[in-house]
Amino acid sequence: MTARLRKMLEDLRDAFWLIPAALVALGFILAIGMLAFDKEGTYPGSLLDESWLYSGGPTGARALLGAIASSTITVAGTVFSITIAALTLAAGQMGPRLLRNFTRDRGNQLVLGVFLGTFVYSLLVLRGVRSESEGEFIPHLSVSVSIALALICVGALVWFVDHMAGRINVDTVVSLVSRELQDTLRRLAQEEEGPAAPPERFWRDATPVRDERSGYLLQLDESALADWAAANGTAIRLLKRPGDAVFPGVPIALALPRVEGVERAIRHATAIGSHRTTSADVELAVRQLVEVALRALSPGVNDPFTAISVLDTLGATLSELVPLYLPGGTIEREGRPVLVIDTVDYDGLVDAMLLAIRQSAASNPPVLIRMLEIITEVAAAERSPERWRTLARHADLVLEDAERTIAAPADLEDVRRRHRKVREAMQQTDRRPAAEISKP
Repeated sequence: MTARLRKMLEDLRDAFWLIPAALVALGFILAIGMLAFDKEGTYPGSLLDESWLYSGGPTGARALLGAIASSTITVAGTVFSITIAALTLAAGQMGPRLLRNFTRDRGNQLVLGVFLGTFVYSLLVLRGVRSESEGEFIPHLSVSVSIALALICVGALVWFVDHMAGRINVDTVVSLVSRELQDTLRRLAQEEEGPAAPPERFWRDATPVRDERSGYLLQLDESALADWAAANGTAIRLLKRPGDAVFPGVPIALALPRVEGVERAIRHATAIGSHRTTSADVELAVRQLVEVALRALSPGVNDPFTAISVLDTLGATLSELVPLYLPGGTIEREGRPVLVIDTVDYDGLVDAMLLAIRQSAASNPPVLIRMLEIITEVAAAERSPERWRTLARHADLVLEDAERTIAAPADLEDVRRRHRKVREAMQQTDRRPAAEISKP
């Protein structure tokens, strides 16, 4: 149930309509309240003599409110139509999956909500204005509030144009996705290494647990599922991790031994959705960054500096991961493994970060050189031999691609020199021969 609640909160967080709808409702309530306040007439009449408070007649009030209502809804429609066009162009350069970062942006939602809330407020106040033949009623204070809201809309429009001009900048998008990746890693990573997973032979007699749902595994309540397994004397191995696709009728887990109610327990502890999110899926945020780099390296764009910017971001993420451990995925109760989850390890994470970029930049010396420089810096900070072997493997792959595709001797020598620095960084840190470090 916790997994489903987290999924619902995540959906609400991603929903574009929630804040605009709330501000529309606020505009409705404010209009009703201000009209009631005006009808009571409890404010001093001397306020009408002040220049900042509306003191005209019903005709002027109707004209003013009509102008505010029509202009706010028109400007809102025009501005956001232009925004959609700009985002369409940005999607071609950075990838359509990154548009989610624009739709979930709180600033965009607030601006739309301010315009629509002002429109609803002005429309309802306009409805309350009465001429002399209708029993004159001029809500002076309500009309004045509408003018103030119109001025706020002007400020929101200026801010929105500046905000969107910065948001469609590729460096800003890379920074936003990088922040999501780092937040996810900080939330999932551990300061101490978790218990080791049981060997494969442990699951030799396990029974598959099938799931009839379809979609992506978005949320998982590990504690609740582990508690259930411990209470029922079984061990569960989930074959899917957050972000993996779940197919109907395909095993989602193994149970040893199989007990009654295990299917229901897994359904209650997991949440399935139609698209992946970065809240518990490290690889998705990595793939979004890699997609920006791949599009930048495509022949139609040919922008290696954007790819280098992405590599810098990925290098910073690996550096933050140096003192931390990725979750092992094994949960024990009373010293016995009760839940094992297939999780992404360091080797798989670095593969997701570097493989596709290296393959697309095989004949691009600046990108290959920067990749080796980042590997050197991360290797110099690392203390784990297993992680060194992963980094050394990728450095060797970069050198192999360079020797196969780079024709200029000077460029190839630059790559070789950076590759030697990777080995030197590992030797200086470990005080062992580089050949020994690279052994599996």
